[in-house]
Amino acid sequence: APHLRASKGCIVNISSTRALQSEANNEGYSASKAGLIGLTQAMAVSFTDSGVRVNTVSPGWIDVRDMDTRQLAEGGERTILPPLSESDHSQHPAGRVGVPDDITKIVEFLVDDVNGFITGQNFVVDGGMTKKMIYHE
Repeated sequence: APHLRASKGCIVNISSTRALQSEANNEGYSASKAGLIGLTQAMAVSFTDSGVRVNTVSPGWIDVRDMDTRQLAEGGERTILPPLSESDHSQHPAGRVGVPDDITKIVEFLVDDVNGFITGQNFVVDGGMTKKMIYHE
Protein backbone atom coordinates (compact mmCIF):
# COMPACT_ATOMS: atom_id res chain seq x y z
CA ALA A 1 0.00 0.00 0.00
CA PRO A 2 2.83 2.53 0.60
CA HIS A 3 3.85 2.48 -3.08
CA LEU A 4 0.24 2.80 -4.19
CA ARG A 5 -0.34 5.71 -1.83
CA ALA A 6 2.82 7.42 -3.11
CA SER A 7 1.74 6.95 -6.73
CA LYS A 8 -1.73 8.41 -6.17
CA GLY A 9 -2.77 5.72 -8.62
CA CYS A 10 -6.03 4.04 -9.42
CA ILE A 11 -7.50 0.65 -8.67
CA VAL A 12 -10.19 -0.76 -10.95
CA ASN A 13 -11.70 -4.00 -9.69
CA ILE A 14 -13.57 -6.22 -12.13
CA SER A 15 -16.79 -7.64 -10.73
CA SER A 16 -19.80 -8.89 -12.71
CA THR A 17 -23.49 -8.22 -13.15
CA ARG A 18 -23.85 -11.50 -11.25
CA ALA A 19 -23.21 -9.39 -8.15
CA LEU A 20 -26.56 -7.73 -8.87
CA GLN A 21 -28.56 -10.55 -10.48
CA SER A 22 -28.05 -14.27 -10.31
CA GLU A 23 -29.06 -17.68 -11.55
CA ALA A 24 -29.67 -20.81 -9.50
CA ASN A 25 -26.62 -22.61 -8.10
CA ASN A 26 -24.33 -19.62 -8.60
CA GLU A 27 -24.04 -18.53 -4.96
CA GLY A 28 -20.26 -18.59 -4.59
CA TYR A 29 -19.59 -16.67 -7.79
CA SER A 30 -22.30 -14.10 -7.08
CA ALA A 31 -21.12 -13.59 -3.49
CA SER A 32 -17.50 -13.12 -4.55
CA LYS A 33 -18.46 -10.55 -7.19
CA ALA A 34 -20.70 -8.67 -4.73
CA GLY A 35 -17.81 -8.73 -2.27
CA LEU A 36 -15.64 -6.87 -4.78
CA ILE A 37 -18.16 -4.05 -4.88
CA GLY A 38 -18.11 -3.81 -1.08
CA LEU A 39 -14.31 -3.97 -1.08
CA THR A 40 -14.19 -1.15 -3.62
CA GLN A 41 -16.37 1.09 -1.47
CA ALA A 42 -14.35 0.39 1.67
CA MET A 43 -11.01 0.90 -0.08
CA ALA A 44 -12.18 4.16 -1.65
CA VAL A 45 -12.90 5.50 1.83
CA SER A 46 -9.66 4.09 3.30
CA PHE A 47 -7.55 5.73 0.59
CA THR A 48 -9.21 9.17 0.74
CA ASP A 49 -6.20 10.88 2.32
CA SER A 50 -3.76 9.48 -0.24
CA GLY A 51 -5.48 10.46 -3.48
CA VAL A 52 -5.86 6.85 -4.61
CA ARG A 53 -9.15 6.24 -6.38
CA VAL A 54 -10.89 2.86 -6.33
CA ASN A 55 -13.77 1.83 -8.61
CA THR A 56 -15.36 -1.33 -9.94
CA VAL A 57 -16.51 -2.33 -13.41
CA SER A 58 -19.25 -4.96 -13.56
CA PRO A 59 -19.45 -6.44 -17.06
CA GLY A 60 -22.49 -8.27 -18.33
CA TRP A 61 -22.32 -10.68 -21.27
CA ILE A 62 -19.03 -9.98 -23.04
CA ASP A 63 -18.26 -12.08 -26.09
CA VAL A 64 -14.62 -13.10 -25.74
CA ARG A 65 -14.91 -15.88 -28.30
CA ASP A 66 -12.37 -14.27 -30.62
CA MET A 67 -9.71 -14.58 -27.96
CA ASP A 68 -7.54 -17.70 -27.86
CA THR A 69 -8.97 -18.81 -24.52
CA ARG A 70 -12.49 -19.06 -25.92
CA GLN A 71 -11.76 -22.08 -28.06
CA LEU A 72 -10.23 -24.37 -25.47
CA ALA A 73 -12.43 -27.41 -25.03
CA GLU A 74 -11.98 -30.44 -22.80
CA GLY A 75 -8.75 -32.22 -23.60
CA GLY A 76 -7.06 -29.01 -24.65
CA GLU A 77 -8.32 -29.23 -28.23
CA ARG A 78 -9.52 -26.16 -30.01
CA THR A 79 -13.05 -26.07 -31.28
CA ILE A 80 -15.05 -23.53 -33.24
CA LEU A 81 -18.02 -22.25 -31.29
CA PRO A 82 -21.25 -21.40 -33.09
CA PRO A 83 -21.88 -17.73 -33.82
CA LEU A 84 -24.10 -15.76 -31.49
CA SER A 85 -27.74 -15.66 -32.54
CA GLU A 86 -29.80 -12.61 -33.40
CA SER A 87 -31.74 -13.32 -30.19
CA ASP A 88 -28.51 -13.19 -28.18
CA HIS A 89 -27.97 -9.65 -29.45
CA SER A 90 -31.57 -8.38 -29.57
CA GLN A 91 -32.33 -9.25 -25.94
CA HIS A 92 -29.92 -6.47 -24.92
CA PRO A 93 -31.45 -2.97 -24.93
CA ALA A 94 -28.24 -1.81 -26.64
CA GLY A 95 -28.98 -4.29 -29.45
CA ARG A 96 -25.84 -6.37 -29.12
CA VAL A 97 -23.71 -8.50 -26.84
CA GLY A 98 -20.70 -6.68 -25.40
CA VAL A 99 -17.13 -7.01 -26.64
CA PRO A 100 -13.86 -6.71 -24.70
CA ASP A 101 -13.29 -3.18 -26.01
CA ASP A 102 -16.43 -2.05 -24.16
CA ILE A 103 -14.69 -2.91 -20.89
CA THR A 104 -11.34 -1.51 -21.98
CA LYS A 105 -12.93 1.87 -22.70
CA ILE A 106 -14.53 2.26 -19.27
CA VAL A 107 -11.32 1.19 -17.51
CA GLU A 108 -9.31 3.71 -19.56
CA PHE A 109 -11.86 6.38 -18.60
CA LEU A 110 -11.62 5.51 -14.90
CA VAL A 111 -7.82 5.59 -14.71
CA ASP A 112 -7.56 8.92 -16.55
CA ASP A 113 -6.48 11.66 -14.12
CA VAL A 114 -9.12 14.06 -15.48
CA ASN A 115 -11.71 11.85 -13.75
CA GLY A 116 -10.24 12.36 -10.29
CA PHE A 117 -13.62 13.04 -8.69
CA ILE A 118 -14.84 9.50 -9.36
CA THR A 119 -14.16 6.97 -6.61
CA GLY A 120 -16.02 4.24 -4.75
CA GLN A 121 -18.36 3.55 -7.66
CA ASN A 122 -19.56 0.47 -9.51
CA PHE A 123 -19.97 0.86 -13.27
CA VAL A 124 -22.27 -1.68 -14.90
CA VAL A 125 -21.40 -2.31 -18.56
CA ASP A 126 -24.08 -4.70 -19.79
CA GLY A 127 -25.91 -3.09 -22.69
CA GLY A 128 -28.81 -2.31 -20.35
CA MET A 129 -29.63 -5.92 -19.39
CA THR A 130 -29.82 -5.31 -15.63
CA LYS A 131 -32.42 -2.60 -16.29
CA LYS A 132 -34.70 -4.78 -18.41
CA MET A 133 -37.66 -6.57 -16.85
CA ILE A 134 -38.00 -10.09 -18.21
CA TYR A 135 -41.18 -12.09 -17.68
CA HIS A 136 -41.81 -15.61 -18.93
CA GLU A 137 -44.91 -15.83 -21.11
